Amino acid sequence: MKFGIIKERKNPPDRRVVFSPEKLQEFKNQFPTASIKVESSNIRVFSDEAYRKSGFEITENMSDCDVLFGVKEVPIDALINNKKYFFFSHTIKKQPYNRKLLNAILDKNIVLFDHETIVKENGMRLIGFGRYAGIVGAYNGFRAIGLKKKTFSLPKAETLDSQKELISELKKITLPKNFKILLTGNGKVAYGAKEMLDAIHIKEVSVDDYLSENFTEPVYCLADVLDYNKRKDGKVIDNFDFYDHPENYESDFMRFAKVSDFFIAGHFYGNGAPYLFTRQDAKSEKFKIKFVADISCDVDGPVASTLRASTIADPIYGYNPKTEKEVDFTDDNAIVVMAVDNLPCELPKDASEGFGEMFLKNVIPAFFNNDKDEALARAKMTENGKLTERFSYLQDFVDGRE
Repeated sequence: MKFGIIKERKNPPDRRVVFSPEKLQEFKNQFPTASIKVESSNIRVFSDEAYRKSGFEITENMSDCDVLFGVKEVPIDALINNKKYFFFSHTIKKQPYNRKLLNAILDKNIVLFDHETIVKENGMRLIGFGRYAGIVGAYNGFRAIGLKKKTFSLPKAETLDSQKELISELKKITLPKNFKILLTGNGKVAYGAKEMLDAIHIKEVSVDDYLSENFTEPVYCLADVLDYNKRKDGKVIDNFDFYDHPENYESDFMRFAKVSDFFIAGHFYGNGAPYLFTRQDAKSEKFKIKFVADISCDVDGPVASTLRASTIADPIYGYNPKTEKEVDFTDDNAIVVMAVDNLPCELPKDASEGFGEMFLKNVIPAFFNNDKDEALARAKMTENGKLTERFSYLQDFVDGRE
């Protein structure tokens, strides 16, 4: 079987890649019968020469490959008919801006495996860049605090080489006493952000202490869904009850908003769940949060201050809760918002190395063991010009009926 690492063609340019030269070499060592090529790229974080030195052919022509690995969406005119592709297609939630892409994939008889659809039997994702979104998102949130308060200055994450360098910069900053940081979530994003808070020795405290105590140092708490949501009937059951019946819950986020200075949103927001805080909530005199790093970045949704996704080039904006409008983040009344939706792009080397490690462990063996765990079978979105049964819910989207 012939595998190919394709060039990223989406704008703005993405320097990430599925496999670093080192991980690709491990792939070849573990599965010596595999043939692997790398498409030439002048934007990739690892140079063509680095792959060449690792023993891989660099080429402009990928047409003889059976399976092609990319990160972001492949432009329609670059898709090669009758191939197997792995990339983030951003279609599984019926994103209208990629309807044409999904139709082209079907028309070109492409077998598509979206990185987001590579999951365990229980639906838990096996690969992703979430940890790196959390790492960079937390860093960017602190950078926004420094820019607003003018008390410290952090370089842009994209100018630094690694998580280690981000941490080194963060260790230079000083935060006020009793500065309270709320981190939401229980997945890779939240734990990536947690890594950063722990690395700079910000003290973690329990939810109860966070809500009721004052401290002589900066602190944070990690809050899960049942901490900031409550059942309308007052019962306490478990997370699965919340996931299965979100309509039975209402937000209990205001108890955190009354005491928090900085909110890092690392949660996953499911359809039908209560909003964490609404525009009305943010108007309250008791609403204390002044800085929001919305890594989850659900626009105009559960975090009311996230009016839009921001960009790596211009990552910060302000939200005026009284007018419900975007303002300059330096405005006295502004909640400072960092809502970049492609954060791992700012740490392309670390992110690529971590992604390749997960991919080699969880995906590549399936090509050589007859997909014994059915990871590929679950992930396959299209085949023979049609949607697979698992993804047949996208048919009306494909047909333009929704």
